[in-house]
Amino acid sequence: MAKIKILSAKAVNSLPEGFHADGGNLFLRVRDGSRVWFFRYKKAGKQISIGLGAAHSRSLLEARAISERMRNALLNGRNPSAEIIKKKTSIVTFDKYALEFIESKRSAWRNIKHINQWISTLQNYVSPKIGDKSPADISLSDVKNILSPIWTTKTETASRVRMRIEAVLDYAAVLEESDRRNPARWKGNLDKIFPAPRKVTKPVHFASAPYTEVPRIMEELRVKNSLSAYCLRFIILTAARSMEARSAYWSEINLEKRIWTIPASRMKANREHTVPLCGEAIEILLKMQEFRQVENPLVFQGERKGLISDVAINKTLRGVAKNCTTHGFRSSFRVWGAEMTVASSAVLELALAHANKNKIEAAYQRSNLFEKRRELMEAWVEFCGNKYNIMTFYKEKLHD
Repeated sequence: MAKIKILSAKAVNSLPEGFHADGGNLFLRVRDGSRVWFFRYKKAGKQISIGLGAAHSRSLLEARAISERMRNALLNGRNPSAEIIKKKTSIVTFDKYALEFIESKRSAWRNIKHINQWISTLQNYVSPKIGDKSPADISLSDVKNILSPIWTTKTETASRVRMRIEAVLDYAAVLEESDRRNPARWKGNLDKIFPAPRKVTKPVHFASAPYTEVPRIMEELRVKNSLSAYCLRFIILTAARSMEARSAYWSEINLEKRIWTIPASRMKANREHTVPLCGEAIEILLKMQEFRQVENPLVFQGERKGLISDVAINKTLRGVAKNCTTHGFRSSFRVWGAEMTVASSAVLELALAHANKNKIEAAYQRSNLFEKRRELMEAWVEFCGNKYNIMTFYKEKLHD
């Protein structure tokens, strides 16, 4: 019985000039630096050779798969060349796999902005260069050509592009049942070519106001009667993320128990978060009820029954504090809690809805420490309203 699968993937790149048989009609021709696959067979005593493509764009596994289909075609009296045409017309490109991958993750990705960012980065940086290629044909050189122009100038974007290419290629390899190496992988691969992102650019955090400035900022916001001012105050008082507050629903609010329950589907950590509501936060909600529109489930109702925009919130903030961001108030709250209270790190982190990165601690700490967080938030609102005596020591008010 004739041998098949004689060659190895390593040998394909190192064999000398000449024809090298892999068995089963498949040959590798090495000549003048080129390496090309051929399917060879005899018809009416005449040898016929059919090119299957260059070895750098078609792997050994792919060449074997095509030659197997061509052998079957010969056995069944068909023209083996038709299998090449069929293969070309049914190729699944990187772009097709990318769309499939995004669609497969859509239900898990809660934020439509995240989905759009995936689509945008792939369209802008990846599709023009490798979008029409088969994943099996994408090389390390292709990935380098995509990342090199932006690795030092747009490092964060480049890092995300790399991870997204890697994810799509992994997805394609699973569907194709292939064990090929992923050219976009970082460890043991691209880390030998590019400097680590953290060494190229330092992380930029959201600008935050010193916590000692928060009482003054709140004082100025309280005299404003705009929807954005009410919403910004609510964000500060609850230490919530902007999107969580701007997209709050009345169905999540329990005024009687003074609790705001944000479902997992709207949380960054994909975990339900209960927020204790202080007196001032309740006053803001009661005010919003006065403006509540029929059949509109949103607490802070923007134009055309949609969300109040982040732009509107930021414009209001700039009117009272120039060099800080809405998200930065979460940092202000965290620093205040660490310096001005005896609240434990666990309580402070849970108040910010941060996931515990210590898996052992997380396994045993199953309480959400709600009552301790309520005490903390009551101290926070008292501090936010304490314009003239900002150094009151809340350590006396909070007990671990």
